[in-house]
Amino acid sequence: MTQPALHDMGVAQLAAALRAKEVSAVEAAQHFLARAQAQQALGAFVAIDENATLAQARAQDALLAAGNAPALAGVPIAHKDIFVTRDFPTTAASKMLAGYRSPFDATVVAKLADAGCVTLGKLNCDEFAMGGANENSAIAPVGFDAPQPVRNPWDTARVPGGSSGGSAAAVAARLAPAVTGTDTGGSIRQPASFCGITGIKPTYGRASRYGMIAFASSLDQAGPMARSAEDCALLLSHMCGPDPLRDSTSLDRPAEDFSRSLHQRLDGLRIGIPAEFFGDGLHADVRAAVDAALKEYEKLGARLVPITLPRTALAVPVYYILAPAEASSNLSRFDGVRYGHRAAQYTDLLDMYKKTRAEGFGDEVKRRIMIGTYVLSEGYYDAYYLQAQKIRRLIADDFQAAFAQCDLIAGPVAPTVAPQIGAQTDPVANYLADIYTLPASLAGLPGLSLPCGQGAAGLPVGLQLIGNYFDEARLLGAAHQFQCATDWHQRRPEGI
Repeated sequence: MTQPALHDMGVAQLAAALRAKEVSAVEAAQHFLARAQAQQALGAFVAIDENATLAQARAQDALLAAGNAPALAGVPIAHKDIFVTRDFPTTAASKMLAGYRSPFDATVVAKLADAGCVTLGKLNCDEFAMGGANENSAIAPVGFDAPQPVRNPWDTARVPGGSSGGSAAAVAARLAPAVTGTDTGGSIRQPASFCGITGIKPTYGRASRYGMIAFASSLDQAGPMARSAEDCALLLSHMCGPDPLRDSTSLDRPAEDFSRSLHQRLDGLRIGIPAEFFGDGLHADVRAAVDAALKEYEKLGARLVPITLPRTALAVPVYYILAPAEASSNLSRFDGVRYGHRAAQYTDLLDMYKKTRAEGFGDEVKRRIMIGTYVLSEGYYDAYYLQAQKIRRLIADDFQAAFAQCDLIAGPVAPTVAPQIGAQTDPVANYLADIYTLPASLAGLPGLSLPCGQGAAGLPVGLQLIGNYFDEARLLGAAHQFQCATDWHQRRPEGI
């Protein structure tokens, strides 16, 4: 049997080939670096350092030769440019942090390095993870002299989704077998759907946020993105675990093997179908793909259970009060005093603050800071912020009532397939497109997107699975069983 090309191997297969010495870590790294170089036009990478990558690869080859290598020794990955890294610059795709180099690695980066992963570089994203199209980056991708939107490998005239758009595009284009992403309101699941890959946001607090540049601290969560649920399970098993000394929101739950349920049959699994996820805003092509996927789950032994999540429509206004409020607070640290951009000319300290932030932040970031500052201001805090927090609790209660009737919840990830670059000009319309991903984020629940079909123009459609707290293994198992029965996750963009 002919050995597949390195870029066609998933994480599990590549790790096995490296351990069997069928390929070296250096050879694997060089292969993927060459692919990234050849496909610069996608704009997926914002930083590559061949010397740093090959140094990491040589270190893993030494461990492999000595016979004491970690589980993922030599497997190349890339990190969303929200995670700070010592060996590569970290910008959060913002002028505010252009050229910044961290003196330490984020916990997620360090954990994956301890597992043996080799970093290929940093991936483009929406500025400070604010956006759903990856059109808000202010940093020039590798091979460009000016900022560019990341392009969807399935159709380069379309967006890959956001904010983890560079991450999703890199996996879909086979520039890396797996990557990291972050999800605040859907920023792993939505780009995974648009690019035809698999991505999971774990339960809030599962993965440490230390070294992950904050957008909304009560919502941000790291997760893996890869072609299959099996590969996501391998990555997630090494990403999670308590980090009490550095992240106070990190949960006191030990790391676990999220692969343990991959081969569990689905007989009797109850999948809840929320009526609110299948309303008028869902496009017919996306609904057809999701309905076909749900029928496949019935063939696999699952039972579909009608449920209701009555406060789904409130998720958008609640999120776009709470997330900007937290962003307004978190981004106040970027003032030109300690690090990052500083205006060249100013008259006094206040003038420096104003000019630094005016120059350093992009339009979408400024918009969210202004919204957040407004809802936290005297006279509006009780009316907006506190009310939103109360409704957030009710949204979480809706999920718990639903889970009394079902084991998992299924529905679409986004109402449409990937839109054209430049087509999303109305910010409010962009926010409304997050209607299916926001509820799970507000409740802190784990959510997964897996490819389930194709919609308009042959573009990928993702199925969203939502689990109860700490139910990541069951989510990944349900996704894996679907992927064993279908080939949507194996399909690739033309020419890739």
